Amino acid sequence: MRLIAAFAAALCLAQPAVAADPVKPVHGLAMHGEPRYKAGFEHFEYVNPAAPKGGELRLAALNTFDNLNPFIVKGVEAAGSSLPFESLMTPSADEPFSMYGLIAESVEVPGDRSWVAFTIRKDARWHDGKPITPEDVVFSLETLKTKGEPNYRFYYAAVAKAEKVAPNKVKFTFKPGDNRELPLIVGEMPILPKHYWQGKAFDETTLTAPLGSGPYRVATLEPGRWVVYERVKTYWGANLGVRKGLFNFDRIRYDYYRDSTVALEALKAGEYDFREENEAKKWATAYEDWPALKDGRAKKERLENQVPTGMQAFAYNIRRPLFADARVRRALAYAFDFEWSNKNLFHSQYKRSESYFSNSELAAAGLPEPLELRVLEPLKDKLPPEVFTTAYHAPKTEGDGNIRPNLRLAMNLLEEAGWTVEQGKLVKGGQPFRFEILLAQPTFERIALPFVKNLSRLGIEAEVRTVDTSQYQNRVRAFDFDMIVMNWGQSLSPGNEQSMFWSSAAAEQSGSRNVVGIKNPAVDALVEQVIAATTREDLVARTRALDRALLWNHYVIPQWHLGADRLAWWDKYGRPESVPMKGFQLFSWWVK
Repeated sequence: MRLIAAFAAALCLAQPAVAADPVKPVHGLAMHGEPRYKAGFEHFEYVNPAAPKGGELRLAALNTFDNLNPFIVKGVEAAGSSLPFESLMTPSADEPFSMYGLIAESVEVPGDRSWVAFTIRKDARWHDGKPITPEDVVFSLETLKTKGEPNYRFYYAAVAKAEKVAPNKVKFTFKPGDNRELPLIVGEMPILPKHYWQGKAFDETTLTAPLGSGPYRVATLEPGRWVVYERVKTYWGANLGVRKGLFNFDRIRYDYYRDSTVALEALKAGEYDFREENEAKKWATAYEDWPALKDGRAKKERLENQVPTGMQAFAYNIRRPLFADARVRRALAYAFDFEWSNKNLFHSQYKRSESYFSNSELAAAGLPEPLELRVLEPLKDKLPPEVFTTAYHAPKTEGDGNIRPNLRLAMNLLEEAGWTVEQGKLVKGGQPFRFEILLAQPTFERIALPFVKNLSRLGIEAEVRTVDTSQYQNRVRAFDFDMIVMNWGQSLSPGNEQSMFWSSAAAEQSGSRNVVGIKNPAVDALVEQVIAATTREDLVARTRALDRALLWNHYVIPQWHLGADRLAWWDKYGRPESVPMKGFQLFSWWVK
């Protein structure tokens, strides 16, 4: 037997090594499964490839701007400032998460997704005519990680190395770990021209338009008042399948207004052309006196979509000792009367948010299902027990202004946490319960002030403070607030961005989206599970599990969502007949 075994071993050693299957270049990647569009596709299905080029699109922006570099922390970026820039790949709007070659002609990725390589199109050009090179791609990664917004450091933290491996080819090698999204995340990275930034401070604000490669470039501007982008007539990518039927306007102009009310009146006066309405009261009542809408010169339409609405909420800063106790956070949620607000302020247009992924299959509902329990059970001792026993529902009222039953529940929780009422004031250890709600837009005052009034009935002293955009951004980046109104947008394919939203590593990173200050090992573990999901089924289950953990820790007071786009525009534009799952695509419209 030993002789047979030895002979077999020698035979194996004598055989030539079997080469691994070569990695073939492909035109696109899907997060799970195969991309919808095949190689050589002519255009996306939700565009009109024969759309005429020309004309102008005039839009409105609010407050001010002082920066044309959208990739840094400093300053307030101009509306549309990302239009001149492109990435290696670009997503479609009718799939959860698929990317197709843009600057990259093709992409190579092995089965384990431990690395990705991009072949750059030979005709890809910067606006100054110079070719886009692998050196530009490597420079972009290094610059964004070291000098860009903190989000980029989180996005690309798992990239071990980027290197030029051929005259037109760049390869990214990833650190060990299970992160299938990384090839697509790297494909989304904005590419910057190395030759342009030599000798310039990338991390300082600028009103000199940086060099880009995209379909538009800055034409003219007046700081804080308006900015105009012009279509690049010699744009290198105009005939690509991922670009046909898109970016049809010759000029895109953003005019700045003091607030949304002034901006709406400017729309009616014809000073700009298109508005996406985000205020329910205005949508219900403020367009009735617009003559152009009555005589057909303008249009107003609500378009349904399948986009996860994310979470808009009153967000606590749990770095503050006042909000460190989850019982306190849960108690304050009983003082927010959504039903009254929806009826009296929003004309009953909204739904209450009870998930961080509302309006999608990713939202948790009922009790955890088997696939969810598979990831939740090992973390049971680190999670609130309600995650396993109770379906989450936000506090409800009759909407008639009688909130006394909810306030009694709130007071019970506050007393459990050691708070008592003395002479009409809620106190603990002799210190009053006092905090500030920081806002950037006056329109939210009408939502916050009734909430403050209800809190006062609990003996809580809450103050609403509205500041200018620059001060607001600086304070939020420094986590210098008690409570803000925050919106975490979500996609149909959550992944690495969840780390920026909820991870312990992001909690103390200035400028990160973890404004709440969450440092929870169970949440960290669930975020890692979401990122590592290998199938759509696993992704959905793990996202729902994460949703439950966030909800039952009461990090926010959920507000509302819509699940549709509310649009008003002067009837001078054509648009494709179909609306993709991710909602209307304004840059697929054209001037009639």
